[in-house]
Amino acid sequence: LPPGVRGTIGGATDAFREGLRGAAWSLLLSLLLVFLILAAQFESLRQPFIILFTVPLATIGVTLTLALTGQSVNLMSLTGLVVLVGIVVNDAIIKVDFINRRRAEGMPLLEAIEAAGRDRLRPILMTTVTTVLGLLPLALGLGAGAALQQPLAITIIGGLTSATLLTLIVVPVLYVLVAGSERRTL
Repeated sequence: LPPGVRGTIGGATDAFREGLRGAAWSLLLSLLLVFLILAAQFESLRQPFIILFTVPLATIGVTLTLALTGQSVNLMSLTGLVVLVGIVVNDAIIKVDFINRRRAEGMPLLEAIEAAGRDRLRPILMTTVTTVLGLLPLALGLGAGAALQQPLAITIIGGLTSATLLTLIVVPVLYVLVAGSERRTL
C-alpha cells in the first residue's frame, strides 16, 4: 500500500474471528466446569483427568470425519465440539463410576475393570448408536436448513464414534495407571 494508507480487516471476517474466539473460550470453560463437577462427584482430582482424556480421543474422530467429508472448521463445527465435550465424557463417567462402585464393594481392581467393560458395554454402545442415528439425517444434509447445521452433526458423529471406541480401551488403562499411582503415594 502507498504510504499513509492503511487497511483493516472487518465485516464478516472480523465477526468470524470473534466467533472463533468465543467458541474457543466456550470450549475451555466447558472443560473447566466439567472438571470441577467431576472432581466434586468423584472426590478426587485424578479421576476427572481419566474422564477428560476422552476429549482428545474425540478430536481424533472430529478431525478425520471433517477431512473425509470435505468440511472445514467453522463456527458450527466448533459448536459441535463444545456439545461433544458433554456427550463423550458420559461414557467415561459410566465406566469410572461403575469401577469405583465395584471397588467400594471390595472387588479387586482388575476384576472391577473387567466387570465394567462387560456390564457397561451395551449401554455405552446403545447411547452412541442412538445419537449417531439421530444425527444422521442432519449430517447427510436432509431437510430444511440442514446444510447450515451439517458440520455440527458431522463433528458430533465423528467425535462420538471415535471417543466411544477408544474410550472402551483407554479409560481402563488410565484407571489402572491412576490407581497404581494412588497406591504408591499412600
